[in-house]
Amino acid sequence: MKLTTVKVDNEELAAILFGQKVILIRDINEIAGANWSENILSILQNGQFSQINSWYKRVGNKEIIEMNRLVLESVTFAPLYRHPEKIWGVGMNYIDKAIELSGKPPEEEPVIFMKPNSSLIGPEDDILLPYQSTQITAEAELAIIIGKTCKNVEEADVPGVVAGFTTSLDMTAKDIHAKNPRYIQRAKSFDTFFSFGPYLTTIDEVKDVRRISVETKLNGEVYHSNTVSNMMYSPWWIVSFFSRIMTLHPGDVIMTGTPGSVLISDGDVVESLVEGIGKLRNYSCK
Repeated sequence: MKLTTVKVDNEELAAILFGQKVILIRDINEIAGANWSENILSILQNGQFSQINSWYKRVGNKEIIEMNRLVLESVTFAPLYRHPEKIWGVGMNYIDKAIELSGKPPEEEPVIFMKPNSSLIGPEDDILLPYQSTQITAEAELAIIIGKTCKNVEEADVPGVVAGFTTSLDMTAKDIHAKNPRYIQRAKSFDTFFSFGPYLTTIDEVKDVRRISVETKLNGEVYHSNTVSNMMYSPWWIVSFFSRIMTLHPGDVIMTGTPGSVLISDGDVVESLVEGIGKLRNYSCK
């Protein structure tokens, strides 16, 4: 199942992707006699995610055919949701990228950082280039969406606490970070420096996460590409690692690292392509 959020009459409403169309949760509630939230974050926080997924797999495909469906090309996507409790990122997680940047073997533990909610945007939104920096980079990443409150989770048990995956773009003020590695948090925290969506893809839709490819594109050209199998820290290991630091809650987002970044300038189009998960596109402007 793929969940998404679309804009309808100035509202941001949760929906399910069905082929080349989307069906609002609002319409599903009427047909299924349910009372599920119309906001994806609330769906996750209220424990409704597994209910909707079970309905979709059990009877959804048959009933959806009879529902009012919006043509995919006609909808405007919003961010998957607003105001997640936590947005975390992992730096230099692909082996060759880490060696390229540091010139030495990978560290025993990952570099991590946070993104503020004010940095969050969605598909097709503008990345605002701040005046404080002249070198802004964008990085495509596979992102993990937490589905259940959890703490100290064993790596083997992580799939049971994850709702699914999405595409993301992580922006950085490269010149600020280059002045001093300790400035990484400031370099990552400007408004519009985190984009995610348009789809939350459930983990049961992904046969083998290690085979997923991640691409960073700039103005239609692929600049970097790699597969999850080449990560130093696997997605399940990353969730386990974070859960040993803090309690994770439904809707928390964890970016898993990038195959490579691109410098973006005014008017550029940057994309994150994650195989089987989706394509995310944003525009940069001053």
